[in-house]
Amino acid sequence: DPLYPVEVQLHFVAYQREDVIKTWTEIVHREKKPVVLANYASAMLHLDAHQYYLTQLHGDWAEEGQQQESQLTSGVKVIDTKLGTRAGMYQTPSFFLAPDRPATETTGDVLAGTRAWTGNFRLAFELDNENMLRMSAGINPYASEYTLPAGQPFVTPEFIFTYSTQGKGQASRNLHRWARQQGGTLDGTQPRLTLLNNWEATYFNFDEARLDALMGEAAKLGVELFLLDDGWFGNKYPRKDDHQGLGDWQPTATKLPHGVGHLVQTAAKEGIKFGIWIEPEMVNPKSELYEKHPDWVLKLPGRPEDYYRNQLVLDLTNPKVQDFVYGIVDAQLGQGAAYLKWDCNRMITNGYSQHLGKDQSHLYVDYVRGLYRVLERVRQKYPHVPMMLCSGGGARADYGGLKYFTEFWPSDDTDALERVY
Repeated sequence: DPLYPVEVQLHFVAYQREDVIKTWTEIVHREKKPVVLANYASAMLHLDAHQYYLTQLHGDWAEEGQQQESQLTSGVKVIDTKLGTRAGMYQTPSFFLAPDRPATETTGDVLAGTRAWTGNFRLAFELDNENMLRMSAGINPYASEYTLPAGQPFVTPEFIFTYSTQGKGQASRNLHRWARQQGGTLDGTQPRLTLLNNWEATYFNFDEARLDALMGEAAKLGVELFLLDDGWFGNKYPRKDDHQGLGDWQPTATKLPHGVGHLVQTAAKEGIKFGIWIEPEMVNPKSELYEKHPDWVLKLPGRPEDYYRNQLVLDLTNPKVQDFVYGIVDAQLGQGAAYLKWDCNRMITNGYSQHLGKDQSHLYVDYVRGLYRVLERVRQKYPHVPMMLCSGGGARADYGGLKYFTEFWPSDDTDALERVY
């Protein structure tokens, strides 16, 4: 800035083979006192065409990624989320933009873009009086003013985009190819293991013998991996349903008297791998963890707790909570689990962090940064263990999270016909 000691650096990286550009912004200042950032987009693109056709991806649980196309008119079209823990489920941080005329899967010019951030996002499309379009993408500034000390850079998440002259399908494939080859994915080129999840066979109603039998049958079918889903943990408050136990990550003695280690051994005897489900960012009020650390929960003081799936969100801005969450993952992978399903079944509501104190407007940004710090530690110790990123289905299908995982769980819709079409 020519008047103030503030510097904004715009970064661009071009990937010629994938035909993709990655961009982000870095903000730093040399003021004597901290500076408050009110809006900090990752990118802005300017377009000139006669008309603009926007395809957004909206949906709900088991109905993720539904395409909806509309012609942009004068004013500002905004697609955003304020879920906190999730990039989106009802709205997705990705879009197609066709200049002049609508694009199909195989024909037409189209710009496709997406955000690499596992939290609140904002996409804005502003059509001005001269029919010029400005598209901006970034962290949603909602309740997120960020106080920045001098000399400390604020680095925005990445915005990734591509351009296709052969329709939406080619644009999608460009981004998919980039994610597999350049997006930091652990293993984007090899086939995934065939997997049997016990959830729809047993829900919470299982024991050691039933799981052993399922693994035996899975092996006969040629399945390569057995995944134990929700319901295996908690003793004072056994996880018999979704009302209790979340946060107490010890095997339920009445269900699994020989622990998770026995299941790892059973899988090995059957010639398959064993994986396990966790939801380490969450807690039930009816749990030993909540009784011991109510200060670790995001909740407004003096107001009733707001539950979703009967649970609350742990405060990942707090380094002690980050250590706890890392310990959950380390304990499971350390005893031989060959695969991890990481779930996140609720958003942040009535968010207040006892750890942040006066900096409450940092919550939505620092929560995601805290999550990434945990995942960095996991990947440093377990660089080759495959992990699935799930969030009640596909609510975390974003390229920010994909850096640490091998795959998304795109939807809880397991109907084969609906999955294809």
